[in-house]
Amino acid sequence: MAEYQNIFTRVQVSAPHYPGVPHNPRGVWVRGVKASANYWLGKIGDAQIGPFYLGSTGVASILCFIIAFEIVGLNMLASVNWNPLQFIRQLFWLALEPPAPQYGLRLPPLRDGGWHLMAGFFLTMSVLLWWVRTYNLARKLKMGTHTAWAFASAIFLFLVLGFIRPVMMGSWSEAVPYGIFAHLDWTAAFSLRYGNLLYNPFHALSIVFLYGSVLLFAMHAGTIMAVSRFGGEREVEQVLDRGTASERAALFWRWTMGFNATMESVHRWAWWFAVLCTLTGGIGILLTGTVVDDWYLWAVKHGVAPSYPTTFEPVPDPALTSGVAQ
Repeated sequence: MAEYQNIFTRVQVSAPHYPGVPHNPRGVWVRGVKASANYWLGKIGDAQIGPFYLGSTGVASILCFIIAFEIVGLNMLASVNWNPLQFIRQLFWLALEPPAPQYGLRLPPLRDGGWHLMAGFFLTMSVLLWWVRTYNLARKLKMGTHTAWAFASAIFLFLVLGFIRPVMMGSWSEAVPYGIFAHLDWTAAFSLRYGNLLYNPFHALSIVFLYGSVLLFAMHAGTIMAVSRFGGEREVEQVLDRGTASERAALFWRWTMGFNATMESVHRWAWWFAVLCTLTGGIGILLTGTVVDDWYLWAVKHGVAPSYPTTFEPVPDPALTSGVAQ
């Protein structure tokens, strides 16, 4: 008898579209079953698409995002003289740069960084409105607000990079430019400017939680897929009433590592690791330039990194040598 193997096949159930659990009608649009099904989405998840619900905050968030996206895109298009072919060709190198340092925290002219501030304002409003939507929908459905607070951790890092740290540094020029290679170049220059960000302990913690999140999610996903033939994907039922899937999963990890998480606690571990990734990363960026000017010298001072011996004689400043006009 052939055994069901979900790594090769996935059963897609064809049934009437499900509108969801009953909801509190206050503040929620009437929900109809306007849904469809997609075979290929069914390969990786539920084949049903919809129904969708945006609400007022969702609509406002999307409108703000469209405005920000248009500002960035049109400025990039203008930088190649409105040539669509060059826009496509140079897209990875195009950027909308923040204001120059001389403007400080003042509002610069649009062409000198004002567009960057305007795009940042609408993008920030879009993200914050989407957070409000996430929180409100969870409350309306009588869910916990774990997703909203995890999202808030990522928003914290976003605000540190584009708003909080530039304000603390006293200049909008410290903000990250909008662009693909532009923001990667900013990251490399930021690290070099402050003595190698790899010596930043909060950056190190962020990487630990980043890799830890990947490891936890991969281990958990692999375990559940391995016991899905026993109903392991029905995790809520397994939490309340452990079946053969949970028993096998627990036994596997006790044999492998000597202990195991429960069907609930593994999600708490993964949640905290993911949240702490952006939280510690934001703290590390926030301290850079405001509290610590050179992370390598900080690491040497605190015994984290060795001080390298002087190999060559110090090079004199040419401006101070004899015969040069002062």
